[in-house]
Amino acid sequence: MEPYTEKVIDHFQNPRNVGEIEDADGVGRVGNPTCGDIMEMHIKVDENEIIVDCKFKTFGCAAAIATSSITTELVIGLRVDEAEKLSRNDVANALGGLPNLKLHCSNLATDALRAAIAHYRCKKEGACPDIEKMDLGDTCDQVAQEKGGPG
Repeated sequence: MEPYTEKVIDHFQNPRNVGEIEDADGVGRVGNPTCGDIMEMHIKVDENEIIVDCKFKTFGCAAAIATSSITTELVIGLRVDEAEKLSRNDVANALGGLPNLKLHCSNLATDALRAAIAHYRCKKEGACPDIEKMDLGDTCDQVAQEKGGPG
């Protein structure tokens, strides 16, 4: 396997923005059944739609933790619509690259971010279920239809 970059190792050993936001405006949970990685991303958004805080909890390998960590750093200060455009390549490039076998981790990080943004938007519209009713990979619409949430 290709070696990890120094930046990947740094973000794995010293992850930034670990934890959860108590009163998060959006929470996204995603997982990869193949590798077993699970990520949860929390965002706090101000009145101008700027992400002012982003935290994560990840159960996974070094690359999963590093991609989660760098994603939080990349999106804090961005408008929600800008953050939503963050690509897996942006995440991998910000870490100086990832081994080919670990590129899926950057997908998970951006998927968790997009899920948090989707949750933020449906909460803003008043049509979103409680995040605790949601399973990995659920969308707000699925929960509303299948599990009795609002909307």
